[in-house]
Amino acid sequence: MTDLLRVLPHFPVGQYADLIPTLERHGVTTSDLLTLDSPEIGKRTHLPLLNIQRLCNAVLQALHADLGVAAPKLQQADYGLPQPQTRRAPAPVPVPATARKLKQTAASLAAQWQTISTLDASFDRALGGGIPAGYVTEITGESGAGKTQFLLTLLLAVQLPPPHGLGKSAMYISTEAPLSTRRLAQILNANPTLKALDVDSRPSLDNIMSQATPDLESQDHILTFQVPIVVERRNVGLIVLDSVAANFRAEFERQAGQARSSSMGARGAELVRLGMQLRELASKYNLAVVVANQVADRFNGAGTGLGSKTPSALPSSNIQQSSPLATRSKAGPPPNTSTKAPSAAISVEPTSSMADLLPRSSNNNPDHDTPMKPPPPPTFPSTEPSSTLPPAALLLDHQQRWFTGWGDDPYADYGLKTPSLGLVWSTQISARIALFKRPSYHSEGVGRYALDDEGEKYEEQAAPTVKSWRRWMKVVFAPHAAASAPGLNGAEDEPVEYEVTMGGVRAIESSQ
Repeated sequence: MTDLLRVLPHFPVGQYADLIPTLERHGVTTSDLLTLDSPEIGKRTHLPLLNIQRLCNAVLQALHADLGVAAPKLQQADYGLPQPQTRRAPAPVPVPATARKLKQTAASLAAQWQTISTLDASFDRALGGGIPAGYVTEITGESGAGKTQFLLTLLLAVQLPPPHGLGKSAMYISTEAPLSTRRLAQILNANPTLKALDVDSRPSLDNIMSQATPDLESQDHILTFQVPIVVERRNVGLIVLDSVAANFRAEFERQAGQARSSSMGARGAELVRLGMQLRELASKYNLAVVVANQVADRFNGAGTGLGSKTPSALPSSNIQQSSPLATRSKAGPPPNTSTKAPSAAISVEPTSSMADLLPRSSNNNPDHDTPMKPPPPPTFPSTEPSSTLPPAALLLDHQQRWFTGWGDDPYADYGLKTPSLGLVWSTQISARIALFKRPSYHSEGVGRYALDDEGEKYEEQAAPTVKSWRRWMKVVFAPHAAASAPGLNGAEDEPVEYEVTMGGVRAIESSQ
């Protein structure tokens, strides 16, 4: 019941002062009062069933009144209690027609829809218009992928009038490095969209508030007490938390043994609390909350990274420089030229959405000129035990590819990552945007000279060298935009390739 006043701030708890302490002691929440039967709650708490029924009925009516939905009064039979036979239940009180109306309709919600532009047309198209107000959006990726550059652009774009921004100020909460005002000034002076504006209408660094949070205690205090005051006084339309994982890693993940095991429950409770704080700020003030998150390497059951390659498996002359999120529509997996280090990505089973894209023949030759073999005759299940077990569809290792952003391509030849803070944090956010990076190698490599035993100089075998880095942006899940998939529906759902310039992030067209 600790969340009763959070759900219904004006609920008269004083009338049920004899029930609420007992319910809190037994861990009964507001959702339990709305979903469980009264006898089940009474069995857990040993409270009178009629008192529990009155409390459940009051909570339900208060929730209906808060949402603007009218409903007839519930009787004892609705909570699994026997209906008294001595008197007839009173008829429901008629509700006025005005009370049946919802507070918001589809048209009113569409009129209130606001987004913050990324100042790039390709990014906005992939994100369904930009970063939405009223939701919690996460941007995750490796170090150097461009997360901070993305966030700094949003700090300036939110100050623009609609449709590019909200015409409001921004607040930057840092858990690691302080806000880079020098980089903000570079973006402000080099971005083409911002340079085209008048001096009076351009964003200003004075409209960006910055606050540092060195630990979880100060972070909770800032989000609970300071941020609401700053939002109301300074008309804040964007809150950026960079990054969300730093304080949690410092607080919980440095412990070992049993101490770390016991802290996982406390960490999950803190994550849920943080998610509730951010969602409440976003919905109450209709502002956008954007958090940056770190990633960690993903390992399979054998202890090797899924999709990772050993250095010996990298070719020396022909380095593949395609997108790490390559199209799924290829006929089959690439041939494996290495017998010592087979690619682990081929062992990743395909997703359910690829049933029509994969070849239905046992012939894995991608050559389309080769005739396909006829399908084998149908087989019937055998009673003998099989050595090959079906994929465990309920395991996290199988399901996380659809909400982490890595692993949904069965032909991936790059190392898989997992956003920090796990599944608990993934349920607290509304949208996740993943940023990828991959090195681009010189096609011929760079040779090195050495001396043999006789002192003669010779050129060693050319080794692949990094020429530059390529980056991609992918929408993992979002309520307002379609998720990016590697070529599942054509070119429109491909991840957006971009580069980091003096003016911020800029998408690279396919022709380039």
